[in-house]
Amino acid sequence: MKSIFKSLTAIPIAIGSKVFTQSSQRWIAYSLLLMICVGMLSSCNEKKTEEPQEEEKSTTEVALTASQYKTVGIETGIIEDRNLNKIIKANGYTTVPPQNSAEVSTLIGGTVKDIFVLEGTFVNKGKVLATIQNLEVIEMQEDYHSATANVEYLQLEYNRQKTLSDENVNPRKTFQEVKAKLAAERARAQGAKNKLDALHVNTKGTTTIVPIVSPINGYVGKINIAKGAFANTGISLFEVVDNSQMHLDLNVYEKDLGSISVGQVIDFVLTNQSNKSIKGKIFGINKSFSNESKTVAVHAKIDPADAKGLIPGMYVSANINITSATVPALPKDAVVKNADKYFVFVQEDGQAAEKHEHAEGKKEDAHEEELHFKAIEVIPGTTDLGFTEVKFVNDISANAKIVTKGAFYLLSAMKGGGEHTH
Repeated sequence: MKSIFKSLTAIPIAIGSKVFTQSSQRWIAYSLLLMICVGMLSSCNEKKTEEPQEEEKSTTEVALTASQYKTVGIETGIIEDRNLNKIIKANGYTTVPPQNSAEVSTLIGGTVKDIFVLEGTFVNKGKVLATIQNLEVIEMQEDYHSATANVEYLQLEYNRQKTLSDENVNPRKTFQEVKAKLAAERARAQGAKNKLDALHVNTKGTTTIVPIVSPINGYVGKINIAKGAFANTGISLFEVVDNSQMHLDLNVYEKDLGSISVGQVIDFVLTNQSNKSIKGKIFGINKSFSNESKTVAVHAKIDPADAKGLIPGMYVSANINITSATVPALPKDAVVKNADKYFVFVQEDGQAAEKHEHAEGKKEDAHEEELHFKAIEVIPGTTDLGFTEVKFVNDISANAKIVTKGAFYLLSAMKGGGEHTH
């Protein structure tokens, strides 16, 4: 600006034949500069007022032309009252009752001599799974035989002393001593027999072999011993599981407990076999919470015919059928999810044909009427028979036209800003 001012004052200014003085020239320069600045400001203001304000695009609205509407295959409907089965979803796993599962161990340590089964083998109760060898078994048998022999001798002595005592031939004390010895030997013989019976060892003869037998009917699970190894007491040697009484343990949260009761039917699928649906029935509900998940275990029985092929520990996803109720519902494809919220699209009425401006000299093309749709937030509920229960966050008209087919396309268009082509 200073350079412009110097240039204006350096040039001699003359109007007609009159030449102005230096001070007059400065006054004229100031006037010219003021006029230039005012002109620039007014020009800027005009440009600002001429620039149209861009309207913010709504992120909940989508517009389609009639041809797009037809191509996508949009269909609309109204809210219907449907009789839907209310369900509670729960996860869990297959298991067996405690009495149908056994950890087989030994009551006496020893070296594994033979193993007669493989994992997966079906065995009956009492079947010998393996044998171990222990020299102490011989001592138990000898104790039994010794005690049995003493019982026989003392029984004869007891009978003789009783007769003499009754006839007052011998003192009563002698008879009492024989009686006490007989009772002690009988107890020793019974104790030795009980030990041998617990080890499944025969009381006749002598042996060092102890059989390991299955306590239940079932399938052999994991085998934890090897031939020649030493089997310790209290250590599980075999697992045997009876799958005939398979049931489910489902984890149910506190908020759903009020709707759960014994006798309710469930439908479940195996996590790795989603195409196989199996039915069950609730027979028990725990009365305490799990410390880790804060859930309650709900037990459901499986029909033995459907339990074939199942093994304990298989994860399942189950629907617990509660009751049927009449609720407002829409086809399940009408409800779409965006982020962590659920929406349906409602067609807005009264949308006029859109007008477009064209450059001068160009003929105006014919434009189709636009159809506008607005996303409305809902809270989904039960889904059954292809329909989903919906609760609207804000009230809408009962006759509102709701998109029942093509909602996912509208959601994609909304995420893209709702733009469309002509």
